[in-house]
Amino acid sequence: MEKDSTEELIRQIQKTRQELASSLYNDFFSVPAGPQSQPGSTSGSGDQTSGSGDGSPARPQDNDPGAQPQAQTSQGQDSAQAAKEPEEDPMETLNSLIGLEKIKHDVKELTDFARIQKARKDAGLKSVPVSLHLVFTGNPGTGKTTVARILAKLYAQIGILSKGQLVEVDRSGLVAGYIGQTALKTQEQIQKALGGVLFIDEAYALASRKEDFGQEAIDTILKAMEDHRDDLIVIVAGYTGPMEEFINSNPGLRSRFNKYIEFPDYTLDELMGIFDLNLKKYDYTIEEETRGHVRERLASEKLAALENFANARAVRNLFEEIITNQARRVASMKEPTLEDLKMLTNEDLTDPEEENLEAAAFVNELAEAEPEPEE
Repeated sequence: MEKDSTEELIRQIQKTRQELASSLYNDFFSVPAGPQSQPGSTSGSGDQTSGSGDGSPARPQDNDPGAQPQAQTSQGQDSAQAAKEPEEDPMETLNSLIGLEKIKHDVKELTDFARIQKARKDAGLKSVPVSLHLVFTGNPGTGKTTVARILAKLYAQIGILSKGQLVEVDRSGLVAGYIGQTALKTQEQIQKALGGVLFIDEAYALASRKEDFGQEAIDTILKAMEDHRDDLIVIVAGYTGPMEEFINSNPGLRSRFNKYIEFPDYTLDELMGIFDLNLKKYDYTIEEETRGHVRERLASEKLAALENFANARAVRNLFEEIITNQARRVASMKEPTLEDLKMLTNEDLTDPEEENLEAAAFVNELAEAEPEPEE
């Protein structure tokens, strides 16, 4: 293969790796790959632990600790994007997700109830007052952010919310280091979320330190939930145990958050379904024996992690690791075929060079720890 062809291959591999750093929103969908139009959706501003849609320069959240959301896109940009490509119906999007059957049932039940209560109110009938604020519990990578985004769009579709955007924040996006600043910082995020959903990841971190200003953020959010009860929904998310303690620690939280949705870990078959989805999405194929080893690897990681398994994020990380190893192998070929560019083999499950370096480092550590012989 000519030098320019090899360079083009490397560029394509780099592009694929960037695309793989996408949010769980993209990883979960069992639909053909392609640009995802998300008018009105925002993830705040700040650091990256996840990506925005395929091919976009920044990465939206996927529930990683410390991650902050991206800046909101302008209304003009959103309108132009929506004009280019019609947005998928949010209920169809929900149904296309791998697994999450109980979650799908709960979301449909919630939206059906909200739709009928709005219809009764519009017809002049009495409607039952109900809190639409939610607590999402479960391990990382189980689809909490994805479902929150879909729910925001569903509520906008039926007229419960005026816009339907998702603003995703964590503690660092709400709490400041000086007296009086936290309320202002929190209020900024609330203003962005008006008409949509404010999604607070690892919300229990707001109450984890008595000496800081997390309580100020909580008080500001509770007031906003009352002041804007007709056009703001707050969803708090995090690990099951800490979230229950968080909600029960404050009477105001307990009275406003009375609906819990538990996100279970993915089964091994569902994890393999997500892996296969990535194969199809990025035009890769895999040898059957290699696929069996991938399944064994995921099973081992799932068992080892116990309560802290990363679920879909673990699949994404493993997939990226394998295609990186494949890229290194194929790049060394003189004239790789189309089949070479697509196929993943047993060789791609490990990085021999990295293993050699780790082995050498381990030997050095043993040598340094070995006691000197006595004279």
